[in-house]
Amino acid sequence: MAPGATIGILGGGQLGRMLALAAAELGLRTHVFCPEQDSPAFDVCRRVTQSSYDNEAALDLFARDADAITFEFENVPSSAVAFLRARRPVLPDERALDMAQDRLKEKEFLRALGIDVAPFHRINRLADIAPALAEIGLPAVLKTRLYGYDGKGQYVLHDAGEAEAAWTAVGETASVLEAFVPFSREISIIAARGQDGGFAAYDPPENQHRGQILRRSLAPAPISQALADQARDIGRQVAEAIDYVGVLAVELFVTEENGKSRLIANEIAPRVHNSGHWTLDACAVSQFEQHIRAVAGWPLGPTARHSDAVMDNLIGDDIDRWPQLVAAADTRLHLYGKTQTRAGRKMGHATRLAPLGSFGANRPVPETAA
Repeated sequence: MAPGATIGILGGGQLGRMLALAAAELGLRTHVFCPEQDSPAFDVCRRVTQSSYDNEAALDLFARDADAITFEFENVPSSAVAFLRARRPVLPDERALDMAQDRLKEKEFLRALGIDVAPFHRINRLADIAPALAEIGLPAVLKTRLYGYDGKGQYVLHDAGEAEAAWTAVGETASVLEAFVPFSREISIIAARGQDGGFAAYDPPENQHRGQILRRSLAPAPISQALADQARDIGRQVAEAIDYVGVLAVELFVTEENGKSRLIANEIAPRVHNSGHWTLDACAVSQFEQHIRAVAGWPLGPTARHSDAVMDNLIGDDIDRWPQLVAAADTRLHLYGKTQTRAGRKMGHATRLAPLGSFGANRPVPETAA
């Protein structure tokens, strides 16, 4: 794909916005398809289609205008992806979506690759929970099989008597019961695979959540090189197993057993990821440019950091701190152009940069203005 070509993006949120900005820097155009009005990506792309994902006439016109199509989030209806793929290349393809949209398929896929996951059971009805708890033990987490993100569709059980409450909380729908993982920290691997099979990965960041929402990512994570290499290997295994093209993230728990660290895979996100936003400012090629390169059939770029980084999400009223953040000499501010501030809504992020080696293993995490 040469400069001047058009990449279609399904979804118009902040990830679509940052993909469109990255494409523009490479001389590529973008056409964003999204059902919601006033989506953040609409401000920065060449063309917009505001329509539902089941509007085949709109999808057809969208496909005619694109040389290739990608998506910014994994909950795009598979029927829309199949319709588009019959007309244009969709990268990554529906195999990644099909697996990531269903937590049970995702766990089975990871286990089949030999990647450690928490013990889990399929739950189809309330009566399935008690025997599953008897085998898995407590605490445990009940998660809906389909369309979960940012902690939605989940319930932590601390007592077997909470089964009915958990089943009600997840909407009495097909679910997965997982053993609770007593982790020491959460990390992720942000990896990319090109159309030629080339592979690249960024340094794993440590991710800190509050209220099931990512609040901070620290790059690099304070882990050993051996554990970082293992995380990269997991990213490579996942990408190669489904002939993936683009950027993906694998969320991982770090556990400590008998004085040794171990990685347990949690979830796969077949897209650019919130925990990789720091790459915009700490790397020569960000995760967004990397994804566009892969979709366009270009060589993957370098993933080395030129700085350490702490990325803080600006959630809800955190955006009111923008004057202090934009004035900080060591901080880069990214606002998403959302017109309404709501509790729990990601309004932007701020990344504080420091020289390489400023923090990491056995070094304190610096405070940020956010």
